[in-house]
Amino acid sequence: MLSDSVNENFGSLFYPTHEELQLDNSAKSSPPSATNDNLDEENLPTHGPFAGALLMGISFYSRLPTGELDHSKFDFATMVRPLAFVSLIVGIVPAMVLLILSAIGLSPLFAAVVAVGLSAILTGAMAEDAFADAMDGLFGGKTIAQKLEIMHDSRHGTYGVLGIVIPFTLRIFALATMAAISPVAAASIWLASSVLARSIATLIAAQLPPARADGVSAGAGQLPLPAASIGIALALAISFLFCVPFVGFFRWLITLIVIFFVFEGCKALMARLIKGQTGDTIGATQLTLEIAILSSFMMMTAI
Repeated sequence: MLSDSVNENFGSLFYPTHEELQLDNSAKSSPPSATNDNLDEENLPTHGPFAGALLMGISFYSRLPTGELDHSKFDFATMVRPLAFVSLIVGIVPAMVLLILSAIGLSPLFAAVVAVGLSAILTGAMAEDAFADAMDGLFGGKTIAQKLEIMHDSRHGTYGVLGIVIPFTLRIFALATMAAISPVAAASIWLASSVLARSIATLIAAQLPPARADGVSAGAGQLPLPAASIGIALALAISFLFCVPFVGFFRWLITLIVIFFVFEGCKALMARLIKGQTGDTIGATQLTLEIAILSSFMMMTAI
């Protein structure tokens, strides 16, 4: 079919061929992957490389239905390449809710609360939970082992509760402030912010080693820099299209500089406190970057 051909050709721009993967894998060994006995592997749907990576990302970062995917074949390096498109799909509904509720005359603060709450539901509050776990671990433990153990615990302490409340509050007020000026701009900027934040946060996995031997981050290993770079390049292009018409090129560029310093600060904190990264710290970085982007645009649009 024509759509299959287009998908295969587009996917080849992002992913190595099957033969190249075999050559790559012959030079290194990998631990056996987990299996899922509930899956009928013979009847699983097949997808092209781009569509498969897109569905993998949607399944990982959201609660949206993706069909019967074989989750035992999780590949972080493959998933991050089209991550900007995943973020668009996951974020479009909350952004539209913010736009519509603000445009019909409801309080921008009310619209922001509903939209951010909906976003948390659609994503399974993944970044929020990661931020809370990271707050508990990074600032609640004394040694590296204690910090990692606390992060691994699903229960939240005082730092964790603050790590849930504060990010929600900051995003709600930033979005409400922008929505009061322009609902369209607020929705577009928020969508671009989530795209940028989610893709750039993956760079942590390329620049720092896993801090522990188990967990999602350890299973994925250290992310190849080219894979992260492709995803970030796409995210930058999308953010340019969604932000520059409302804030201008200069303010968009200033925000990128802000992102750089916030990212480097997060990375330095992880390197100092746990000598590496975990899935929770990557999620916490994503949420921190989103808040920084929204805050930057909020302050500049208010000027």
